[in-house]
Order: sequence, then C-alpha cells, then structure tokens
Amino acid sequence: MTPTPRLITPVLIAGLLILLVSNAIRSSFGVFQIPVATEFGWPRSEFSFAIAVQNLAWGIGAPLFGAIAERFGDRKAVILGALCYAAGLVLSARAVSPEAHQMLEILVGFGIAGTGFGVVLAVVGRAASDENRSLALGLATAAGSLGQVLSAPVAEILLSHFPWQTVFLIFAAAILSVIAVLPLMRAPERSVTPGADVSMTAALRQAFRDPSFTLIFLGFFSCGYQLGFMVAHFPAMVTEMCGPISPASPLAAIGITSTSALGAAAIALIGIANIAGTLTAGWLGRIYPKKYVLAGVYAGRTLFAALFILFPITPLTVVLFSLGMGALWLATVPLTSGLVGHIYRLRYMGTLYGIVFLSHQIGSFMGVWLGGRFYDTYGDYTLVWWVGVAVGAFSAIVHLPVRERRMVALPA
Repeated sequence: MTPTPRLITPVLIAGLLILLVSNAIRSSFGVFQIPVATEFGWPRSEFSFAIAVQNLAWGIGAPLFGAIAERFGDRKAVILGALCYAAGLVLSARAVSPEAHQMLEILVGFGIAGTGFGVVLAVVGRAASDENRSLALGLATAAGSLGQVLSAPVAEILLSHFPWQTVFLIFAAAILSVIAVLPLMRAPERSVTPGADVSMTAALRQAFRDPSFTLIFLGFFSCGYQLGFMVAHFPAMVTEMCGPISPASPLAAIGITSTSALGAAAIALIGIANIAGTLTAGWLGRIYPKKYVLAGVYAGRTLFAALFILFPITPLTVVLFSLGMGALWLATVPLTSGLVGHIYRLRYMGTLYGIVFLSHQIGSFMGVWLGGRFYDTYGDYTLVWWVGVAVGAFSAIVHLPVRERRMVALPA
C-alpha cells in the first residue's frame, strides 16, 4: 500500500515559526503611529509614508528574494532577509528624522520579503503533496495570522514598559532568532518538480503572455490596499473615531477601557478570526475552483467594509467588523499562491508569486500613504476607506475570468 503523505512535516513547522515571528513584527507598526508622531511632533503622514515605503520595498523584494531562493537556496534567502530586517529595525531605533525612517524602512521591507510569505510559502508548497498543498499553505498563512494576534497586544505591553526605540531592538533580536529553525527547511530539490526543465526566462515569458496572470496580478492589489491601510491606520482610526467604551460593558470587564486599547485589540481580533478563515480558505481551495473562492472572499470584504463605514463607529461595530473582516483577512494568500502554483507549476513559484505579490504591495503602499495623506487633509479616514471598498469590488469581479488550468511547459 502507498503510504498517505503527511501534512505536518519539519518543513511546515519551520515555515510556521518563521512566518509567525516575521508577521508579528510587521503587523505591529500601526501601534507605533501615535508614539513616534507624538515624540517628534510629526504630522500623521510622515510615519505613514515610512510604513508605505516598507510595504513597497517588501513588494519589490518579494520576486528578488524568490529568485535568490531559487538560485542560491531557500535558507540563504531567509538568512539574508533576517539580517536586513534586524538591521532596519536597529537603525530605525536611532533615526530622528522622517527621511531617515522612510529610507530605513526599505531595509525592513526587504527583510519582510526574505522571511515572509513569498519565500516560505514556495518552500512549503514544494514540500507538500498535491492533495495536502492547499491546506499546508493555509496552515502556514494561519501562522502569520497568529503572529498578528500577538503583535499589537505585545507591542502595547512592551511600549508600556520601554520606549519605542527599545521595542524595535527587542524585535530585531526576535527576527534573528528564526535562523535557529532553518535546519528543518529541507524541501525536495526543484529538479524533481514538474516543469523543472523550463528556464526561468521561459517560465516568466509564458506567465506574462497569459491573461490570467495579469488578472491575478491586478486582483491582488485590493488585498494589499485594505491590509496595508488597516495595519497602519486602523488602531489610530478606532482610537479617534470610535464612540466611548461603557464602564459596564464586557470590554471594560476584560480590561479594554479605552478606544486606544480597543484599536490594538481589534488587530488581534482580526488575527484570531483569520486563523479559522485562512484554514477554511485552504480547505475550500481543495474542493472548489480557487478563483471562485477568491471572488467570494473579496465580495465579503467589500460588504463588511461598506456596512462598517455606513453606520456609526461604536465598540460593538468595531468588534463585529474585526471578526468579519478577520475571517477573510489573509484568506486570499493560500488561494492566490495555490492558484499560481497550480497554473504555472512549482519550479519558479517563488518568483512568479513574488511578482504577483508586488501588486499586493503596491496596493499596500497606496493604502498606507493615502491613509496618512487623506487624514492630514480631511481630518478623518472616511474617503480612503471608500476607496478600499471600491477596489475590493473590483477584485471580486476580476478573478472570475481566470482560466484555472495548468499551462503547458515551454522548452528551456
């Protein structure tokens, strides 16, 4: 009898841990919006632009680190990413001007690219069997969600004891610690995967000529826009726009007595809900065409976002929205990466997914930057929120024409 392929492998465990730490640090930057701006007396747009640069550098770095992993090895790419990440955090802790923070976030963004979804999901996808791949990618993405659950509360706790500069140094030490699990990342050699005889140039040419690749690229923009805006601005948005928390409410009973604490807790709630949502998306991707599941995810996001901004923002609507949006938060990642791996095969999945992910990060850059710019111009986040609703609806539509079938390999 042929043994059943294992879902839980050392490669998956290593990927879970790396994504948990990397995403936890990345997801915490919104908590630093007010402390950094207050210390230096900056307008909101200055630190927002630094986070926007980080997201854009992450997007540019994703295909670069994917290519590094495919040329020199996955573990070397992760080590380089961790070193860039730590260096950016350490130097940012000493930066005192907006321009310095914005330039140093390029290092942080490259670090996220080397330790984030692009490199790690390609390794996890290659190591998993065909029947387990979608769920394995869902588990790895859920680990990133768990990092998000921990990020804002941990950052808030650390900020209550240390200045933000010290917290950055603690985070630098944390990202360097992921190097310890790299011996577990031993995925099968790429030469055994389908399409291994195709050169990278030929694979890229084939993908760029396929209209479906363009549609997937365009559709991932809104995911980045919405996530980038919310990670960077939602805690501050809740702090300033949400109604007061009643002393007799269940939130107050568990220690959430201010809208500032609720803003940090909202990011954690999104992460908690997303663990279940991401696993469900990975499971659904095994059963139904991924493009339809993706369209449904984007449609759901659009509906939740529109309803949230149409009604008065209260502690209850913040909690309900966080749970609803959280269930769809990173559900796009295992579906999109799985779609790329399925259509264009696994040999250059890291590079091809990295290129698609660039669209995600261009969207993230726009969401973070416009959030700060519109806030400084109009005094709130309403207009930038409606832009997010519109691009979400666009993504729900644009995935429907995708042709979800494997491409014929080109000769090298």
